[in-house]
Amino acid sequence: MTKHNNSYKAAKNYADSAFKNDLTHIQALNDEDKALKEQTDAFEAFLVKSVLDISLKQENSLFGKDASDEIYSSMYNDTMSKALSGGLGFSKLLFDYLKERG
Repeated sequence: MTKHNNSYKAAKNYADSAFKNDLTHIQALNDEDKALKEQTDAFEAFLVKSVLDISLKQENSLFGKDASDEIYSSMYNDTMSKALSGGLGFSKLLFDYLKERG
């Protein structure tokens, strides 16, 4: 459990620092831009969760898996993806692209 807490804290710190860097940019956004930013962050979280689900899948574990393991893994991946969303740069890239096209 400590391993997961440390990785969560590291991901959270990374996302927080990325958020602080973009804070002035986000504060200047109008309502339409804020809605677009929320959607691009949600899309980035979805992509990160998909990658985590695939990469952390354990087909041949030493011990059998039960339903609680799957629930825990899903909740862990959800939390990690939300912590990382907006901090990897894909959301900003997509936001800038859609804003330019918009």
